Amino acid sequence: MPSPQNHHDAQEALESINKRTGRNMPQAIATGAVLVVLIGGTLLISPHAFAYLLIAFMVMGIWELRVDFATIGIHISPIALWLCSILMLLCSYYFSDHVLALGATLMISLLVVSLAAAFNPFSGGRVHRAVASKVTVSQEVTPPFQGRLADICVSIFSVLYIPLLAAFLVFLLVQPSPQIKVMMAIFIPALGDTGGLVFGAALGKHKLSPRISPKKSYEGLAGSILFCVIGSLLFYGFAFQTDFLDGGWWKPIVMGVVIAITGTFGDLCASMLKRDIGIKDMGHLLKGHGGILDRVDSILISAPFFFALFTLFGV
Repeated sequence: MPSPQNHHDAQEALESINKRTGRNMPQAIATGAVLVVLIGGTLLISPHAFAYLLIAFMVMGIWELRVDFATIGIHISPIALWLCSILMLLCSYYFSDHVLALGATLMISLLVVSLAAAFNPFSGGRVHRAVASKVTVSQEVTPPFQGRLADICVSIFSVLYIPLLAAFLVFLLVQPSPQIKVMMAIFIPALGDTGGLVFGAALGKHKLSPRISPKKSYEGLAGSILFCVIGSLLFYGFAFQTDFLDGGWWKPIVMGVVIAITGTFGDLCASMLKRDIGIKDMGHLLKGHGGILDRVDSILISAPFFFALFTLFGV
């Protein structure tokens, strides 16, 4: 049975790790495990099931953005964004010309959400209550501009940030070997986050971008690259063994480096957005991770690169 002193030392060590990583690590690990089971299980059931799971995550992410921007007086229409985003993903998945379907629904969505933002009255008790829980953090932030023009611009940004990037995950679902490709697109950026977290907490001394994200370091970036390359080699070597052994061994190395860099860029973009708004987390739905968007920022920004790399590699 551990002594009180050992328990105290372990508690101090855990608090130190939590402080250095900026997360509640036990909660983060438990939440990560649940997400792995949920996503992996859904993919094994069918690509169709994953497409609808992706839509569910997207709907929750849009609500997070709705609340986050409302804290600084910028208001978007979640209903318009939900309907347009669902339209974009379903059409991109079910229509035979997937790219044309995405392009057409994107144009329609940009028009609809712009009109909705222009005539959207700010109301709703749930939004007010959610904003109240964050306003103490963001109350000193002065947005660059407010009004209908700001609402329209942010609505357009929301379409480009969430459903447009998510559509590239849908594109992977209609390629050969869809399950393994989507697993790579989700879990390799997650491995990069883990590598950056581990190396940054243990070795991080040289700040990557102290103004945007004080906890990110070049050592963390190196760890992210290492973990992404290892993950890519394992996934690619297992799933595309023939191509891997027939001279394509370099492809997962390139993929790992590219995804580590794009994933880190996605994290920095999300951090810059949160800093400008004046909030710590985009939401609170995922214990230890913050919100949905805090978890998927690197995945979303990396999705187009996965699609491009798989297409270029011919697998």
